[in-house]
Amino acid sequence: MATKHKKRMTELTGESLNVQHDQLEKLKQLFPEVITEGKIDWEKLQATLGKENIEFRNERYVLNWAGKTDAFKVLQQSTTATLKPVPEESINFDATDNIFIEGENLEVLKVLQKSYYGKIKCIIIDPPYNTGNDSFIYPDNFKESKEDYQKRIGEKDEDGYLLKEGFFRKNSKDSGHYHSNWLSMMYPRLFLAKNLLSEDGVIFIHIDDNEVHNLRLLMNEIFGEENLLGQFVINSTPNARDYGHIGKMHEYCMFYAKNETLAETNLIEDKEKSFKYKDEISEYNIHPLYNSNVAFTNLNRPNLYYPFYLNLDNIIENNFFEIGLKPFKNSVEIFPPKSVKDNVQFVWRWGKEKSLSELNKNIIGYETGDGEYRIVQKMRTSEKLIRSLLSEKEFTTRRGTAEAEEILGNKIFSFPKSVSLIKLFLKAGLSNSNYVLDFFAGSGTTAQAVLELNKEDGGNRKFILAQLPEKCDEESEAYKAGYKTIADISKERIRRVIKKIEKEKKENKNLLSEVEENKNLDLGFKVFKLSSSNFKIWRGHEITEENLEQQLDAFTNPVRDGSEKENMLYELILKAGYLFTDTVEEKGKYFSVKDGELIIALEEMNQKLIDKIISAKPNKVITLDKLFTGKDQLKTNAVLQMRDAEIDFKTI
Repeated sequence: MATKHKKRMTELTGESLNVQHDQLEKLKQLFPEVITEGKIDWEKLQATLGKENIEFRNERYVLNWAGKTDAFKVLQQSTTATLKPVPEESINFDATDNIFIEGENLEVLKVLQKSYYGKIKCIIIDPPYNTGNDSFIYPDNFKESKEDYQKRIGEKDEDGYLLKEGFFRKNSKDSGHYHSNWLSMMYPRLFLAKNLLSEDGVIFIHIDDNEVHNLRLLMNEIFGEENLLGQFVINSTPNARDYGHIGKMHEYCMFYAKNETLAETNLIEDKEKSFKYKDEISEYNIHPLYNSNVAFTNLNRPNLYYPFYLNLDNIIENNFFEIGLKPFKNSVEIFPPKSVKDNVQFVWRWGKEKSLSELNKNIIGYETGDGEYRIVQKMRTSEKLIRSLLSEKEFTTRRGTAEAEEILGNKIFSFPKSVSLIKLFLKAGLSNSNYVLDFFAGSGTTAQAVLELNKEDGGNRKFILAQLPEKCDEESEAYKAGYKTIADISKERIRRVIKKIEKEKKENKNLLSEVEENKNLDLGFKVFKLSSSNFKIWRGHEITEENLEQQLDAFTNPVRDGSEKENMLYELILKAGYLFTDTVEEKGKYFSVKDGELIIALEEMNQKLIDKIISAKPNKVITLDKLFTGKDQLKTNAVLQMRDAEIDFKTI
C-alpha cells in the first residue's frame, strides 16, 4: 500500500498577529488569481467579482491577453443546463459509481459545481496543445440567444453530435489571437476545475512546447505559484519527431495542488527494490544522513550542522555502533563531510530534535572499513517518489497507441496517452476510494487506467469523464468503423475494457483472489448527456408583448413539454447538491435519495402522502408546484407541517 506523506506549515514568530497580512492571506485563499507578487491586483479583483468594462493596464508583472475580460464573463455566466441519464448506453447503471458525461466541458463543469464542489481528489486532463491544427470552443459572443445556447449544449444537433458552426472552430497559427484564443478557452475551465478539487486535491495537465510557457503562468494565476508541485518531462516519442532543427522527443505534465500545505500524495511501489539488512522491524538499506546539496552549508543552515557521537564500546546490530548527541566514554565525534570537489561543508538533512527522536532506531553509525565513520539513515520503505523525468518506454505515445488499438482496433484514435502513465499519476495523486475527473476524456484512457488499477490492487477508485461529442472526420478509420463522435469512441473503449476484465475473471477464477476487495470490483459506468433543463426558465430579457403569456406560464406549469420523470429526478438531485452516485429508491409515489436525506415527489400530492413523507424524516423535500393546482389549503398545510418537522420544503 502506498504511504502518504503530508506537508503542513506552521510559523512561530513571537509576534502578535499581523492583521493586514492575515487578511491578505484570507483573500489569497479565496481568490489566488488576484494576488500578483504579494499585492492585490484591484482590476483583476473587480473582474473576478463581475464588474463590467474593466480594462487591464500592462504596467506590472501579470499574464494578460486579448479577450481576458471576456474569459471572466464566460466564467461568471451561470447555466440552466442539466445532465440527462442514458441507461441504455451504460453498464450497471443502478449499481456503478463511475460516470461518463457527453457534452461541452465548460458547461459540464458548471453543472457539476453544486454537487461536486470540493469533492474531487485528483484531476488529470490532456487538453488541446494548440498546435495550429486544434479545434476547440473559445468565447467570442456574449449576447447569446436561446437558440444559440441550445446549439452550444448540443440540444439541437440532428444526429447527436456537435456541428458547432460559430462555436467550435479551428485555431490557426495565422490568427492574430492564436495564443489568446487558447488562453480564453482554458481559463474558465481550469478555474471551475479548481472549485471541484478537495482541499488536499491535485491536478495533472499534459501539454507540449506550444503552450507550456502560457500554461505555467495561467496555473500560477489560478492556483497560486506556491502550489506548483512539479513539472514532469515525459519521453513521449523516443525516435523523435523531425521539427527541422531538433528531434522533439518529449512532452510535459504540470503537477499542481489546490493547497500545497494540505496536499496528500502517495509513494509508488518499487517492485525491484532489494534490501541488504534486516532488524526486528523490517528489512532496510542505508543512506547517508548528510545533505549533499551544495546550496546548504554550515553558514546558511547552522541548525543542521552539529556532531553525532559514535560509541566504540557498543555494537548494537549488523556491526552498527550506538550513537548519541553527547560524548560516550569511548566515542568518536562525527560531523557531516565536506564536498571533495569544491570543499563545501555539507550539513545533516535532519535537525537535532528529529535526530534525537530517531537515534539508534532509524539513524545509526558504522565504520566504513578504512578507518572512517559515517552516520546513516535506515531506508525501510519499498516505495519511491515519482521522478520528474519519465523516460521509460511504457510511458510513450507509441505504447498508448498500441493499447488503444488492442481495445478498439487499428487507427481509431491518434496519440492517446499510455495507460501506464495515467496509472502512475493515479497512484501518486489518488487514494484508493476517491474520484478522478478528466474533462478532456478523448479515447477514455483515464477510465481504462482506473478500472485496471482497481483490478490490480483492490481499490475502489471512481472516474468522472467528460467528452465533447465532436464529429469524427468522415474519411477517418474511426468513422468508417462506425464511430460518429469522439464521445462514441470513449464510451466504447470503456465498455470493451469492462468486458475484457470480466472475461479474464471467468477464465481465471484466481485472477483476483489475492485481493479480497475485488469481489466488489465496480465494472460499470453511468452515461449522462448534457441537455437543457426539464423546467421552463424565466428569461426576463426576452419578454415581449407577444411571448408574455408564454413566460407567465412558466410560473403556473414549470415543466417543459416532453420532460420525462427520470430526467427531472436526476436534474433535481444534481441541483439540490447531491451526487449522481447517491442511492435512489422509488417508494410508491416518491423517490428517496441518499438513504432518505432527500425526498422528491413528481407525480401526485395529497395529505396521506405528506404524512408518509414527514414520517420518513428527510432533511429536504422537493416537489412540483403544479401538484398543488387547485389545492391551496393542502399546500399551506404542507408548508406548515414541513416547517414544524424541521424539513426544508421546496416546490418548483
